Amino acid sequence: MTIDILRNIPKLKHAESGIFILMAGPCVVENEKMPFTIAQQLVEITNRLEIPFIFKASYRKANRTKADSFTGIGDELALHLLKEVGETFNIPVVTDIHTSREAQEAARYVDILQIPAFLCRQTDLLQAAAETGKTVNIKKGQFLSPEAMKFAVDKIRSAGNENIILTERGTTFGYQDLVIDFRGIPTMKTNNVPVMVDCTHSLQQPNQIAGVTGGRPEMIETMAKAAIAVGADGLFIETHPEPQKALSDGANMLNLSLIEPMLARLVRIRKSLM
Repeated sequence: MTIDILRNIPKLKHAESGIFILMAGPCVVENEKMPFTIAQQLVEITNRLEIPFIFKASYRKANRTKADSFTGIGDELALHLLKEVGETFNIPVVTDIHTSREAQEAARYVDILQIPAFLCRQTDLLQAAAETGKTVNIKKGQFLSPEAMKFAVDKIRSAGNENIILTERGTTFGYQDLVIDFRGIPTMKTNNVPVMVDCTHSLQQPNQIAGVTGGRPEMIETMAKAAIAVGADGLFIETHPEPQKALSDGANMLNLSLIEPMLARLVRIRKSLM
């Protein structure tokens, strides 16, 4: 079932390598040049390591703490840039959607529609995404058990779409921290869909008094190693050449210069378990 779903993602290379999927890129499209710079480096790295790669970037950030936080460069421009990235590098692209209305529009530009964690129970949104026929990546809500994600999967399937990915991104732990219960990975895999682990958002420290989410990026590799060890099908990693200057979620992003040696180590771990 998992490999069948992966085969249905256009332009996904190395899908049958047995190596984990990598869904990676910047948090949001910040300008016209940046997505291409990051995508080119990630394509070169994943081709060398034979890792199936999906480029990720939000065309708009709808969930921000403060009213004056950066939300994007404009929906139409950002979506056109994402489509151009996919065409330029012949890779699949994923982006978030936030309302039912956005599903059909975004589906014109990208290969995978992502449901943000806070919205994973929104029936109309899930069904609208499913009805596009695109693969749907559903992030597990910080407030949900792994078992409860069955119902999100059922909503997509009830609309006739079997192309589903689930992504673990941590569970609320107090007011300003998240934890991952790695028992949830095999639990969610019982839905017969690929299950990924978001190694960056799961290290967020939300609800900071300053109104800017904190994070612990030094723990990204630790989370990724644990995810591979328990059998996750893929990793979700936000990365940026200068995380300290990123316009969104810089506190928990991986510096782009660190990603290749980390992935090489993770590939060795995966192969040792195959």
